[in-house]
Formats: sequence, structure tokens, C-alpha cells
Amino acid sequence: MKSAVKPESMFALSRQEIALVLVTMLWGSTFLIIHIAMQHSGPLFFVGVRFTIAGAVSMLLFRRHMAGLTRRETGAGVAIGCALFLGYYLQTHGLRTITSSQSAFITALYVPIVPLLQWAVLKRPPGLMSWVGVALAFTGLVLLAGPEAGALHFSPGEIATLAGAVAIAAEIILIGHFASSVDSRRVTAVQLLTAGLVSFALMPVLGEPVPAFSWLWAGGAIGLGLASAVIQLTMNWAQKSVSPTRATVIYAGEPVWGGIVGRLAGERLPGLALVGAALIVAGVLASEVKFKRRAKPALGKT
Repeated sequence: MKSAVKPESMFALSRQEIALVLVTMLWGSTFLIIHIAMQHSGPLFFVGVRFTIAGAVSMLLFRRHMAGLTRRETGAGVAIGCALFLGYYLQTHGLRTITSSQSAFITALYVPIVPLLQWAVLKRPPGLMSWVGVALAFTGLVLLAGPEAGALHFSPGEIATLAGAVAIAAEIILIGHFASSVDSRRVTAVQLLTAGLVSFALMPVLGEPVPAFSWLWAGGAIGLGLASAVIQLTMNWAQKSVSPTRATVIYAGEPVWGGIVGRLAGERLPGLALVGAALIVAGVLASEVKFKRRAKPALGKT
């Protein structure tokens, strides 16, 4: 007699999935933390402190593996780190003038942007659902930004955040390009350190001064630096047993948590902007939908 196999519930969460939900909640809260810190620090200094600490913690955690660092891994880490720096510098710069809720939803556009960049750079045309995701997300962006008199009107902060989303999409493509030929632990440490050091190096070039000490920026940068390392470790552990589809659904909640935290802090998005935010989340989910092709029935077999 065959034992009945209990089907997996769509809403039942494993330990790994619960960990990813907690990571998403934590990551969603970072937008408000950065928004507050930007009132007391410049974006380059803040990003520099954040990622230098994250890189140092990663090197400490992976110290047994760092001795095997290869030239290819160093190159991969530097390339990914430069994209990481650009994405988070632009996001942090944007948070000086836009709300954390706006930033969270605009940053989420990196998901539907990835297939467009793959098409432009790697000549891989997007599938149907990728186009649906792009259409939904772009419509949502227009509503979130608040078009005036029927024309697109984006503030400098929104433009910087959108450019940051493009850079984050480029970072993801670079990670995918190198993933199969490098050790992810060593590359993670190098990319985080690169992002931090590039940010510090550009401070005199762009004329950004070192800010006066404040626990608001210090606590935010140090806390986010430690959180970045812990989050990376948690994601690497959890995604070994969580399917990409379920992970994507969980990660799509990041801007939602960002909006909730912003709302609790007193931020208010108008009704049309809330519709736009919902469309962006729908676009993120739609762009990750994959349809399986039906296998052709074998002829001559019973």
C-alpha cells in the first residue's frame, strides 16, 4: 500500500524561507535608515563606511578561504564591486531628496531591467513575461513619480535612484557571468571592499567632505555594514534549498516592507503613487514567471 504524499502548501514556510522573509524585512527597513543618515552625512562617505565594514567582516568570516584568492576572482570582485558601488551610491544620493518609500519601489525596478540589459549586452531577447513585467513596472514608475500635465516629470532624486537600479541590474548580470568559475565567498569579500574603497577614493575628486561625527550616520553605516555581511551569508545558506521562484516572490516583498516602514515613520504616498507602487511589485513578479514547455508525446509508445 502506497503512503500518501502530503503536498507542499503554498503558504507553508520552511526555516530557510522564514530566514529570507526576515532578510527582506530587514533590507526593506534600510531605505528609511539611509534617508535619515543622509541628513548628517554625504553619500560617498556613508557608502564607503558601510561597505568597507561589510567587506572587513566578510574577510573575517571567510578567512580560511581567502588564501586561495585567484587573479580571476580578484578581477571579478573588482568589476562587481564597481557596479555595486555605483548602484548604492546613486540610491543613497537619491535618498537625500526623495522618501524612503519612493526609493524602495524605484530600486525594485532592477528586476525587470535585468532582461533588458541582457538583451542589450548579451543579445538574449527577453521572453513574453519579461516584457509584461517591464510594461507594468514602467507604468508603475510613471504613476509613482507623479506625471504633471500629461508629461513625464522625474525629480533629480528619482532619476538618480532609477540609474542606481540599472547599475544594480548590471551587478546581477556580472555575478551571473562569473558565478560558475569563482568562489562566491572570496568574490563577495573583494566586491564589498572594492565598493567601500572606491567610494572613499572619489570623495576628494567630487569634493565631498568628511562629515562631523554623529551617531545617526555612524550607527546607520556600521549597522548596515554588519547587516550586509549577515544578509549575504543568510541568502547563500537559504537559497541552497529554496527554489528561485519562491525566493523571487519573497524578495518582491522588499519594497513593500520599505513602504510599510516609511508609512510607520510618517511618510505618505498619494493614492496614484500607491497604485504605481503596486504595479511595480506586479512587474517584478511577472518578469520572473517562467512557463514550462509541454513535452511532445512520444509516438509509438503505449
